[in-house]
Amino acid sequence: MPRARLSRRAVTDAALDLVDGGGTGGFDGLSLAAVAARTGVAVPSLYKHVGSLADLRRSVAVASVAELTTVIEAASIGRAGPDALRASMAAVREFAGRHPGRYAATQVAGRPGDPDDTELTEAGAATVTALARVLRGFGLAPERTVDAVRLLRSALHGFVVLELGGGFGLPDDLDRSFALVVDTVIAGIERLAAAPEAHA
Repeated sequence: MPRARLSRRAVTDAALDLVDGGGTGGFDGLSLAAVAARTGVAVPSLYKHVGSLADLRRSVAVASVAELTTVIEAASIGRAGPDALRASMAAVREFAGRHPGRYAATQVAGRPGDPDDTELTEAGAATVTALARVLRGFGLAPERTVDAVRLLRSALHGFVVLELGGGFGLPDDLDRSFALVVDTVIAGIERLAAAPEAHA
């Protein structure tokens, strides 16, 4: 990449490619030296665009979380209830498979009250809002939405991480198992929505 075209966005894009190229450990293994080599500059030149490795990691996380939110929104548009949830869970799984490093970066949470993490905190909140919209068709009481989002994220993340890490060693069909996970999440959320205490 020609130095004249280097910018914060270009540095972040190079880092995004690197973290995906490194698989599930790509985000943890991100270094300024690798980004400098990818962009064709010396490491000190990167400091014109990012303040530190922590700053670059934060920028990668923000971009990755924003991309994941877009994936969820695109999958659920025009759908509602179980149909929206199935499509969204499948889309997140596909995103993680195509971008394992970026998916790992989406798990970084911003620290509330830290001005350096404001953008990351806002990006994470947008993802939660997108998931809450997916769940809107289940008729959940407002106080149960957070529980439902946590249930969804836990089940989906657990499956995705095990799949990406080769944790499913048996030869049985993974797609069938994933469908069962989705069905179980749907049943759990429907039960949560129907529970009397949810409407107290």
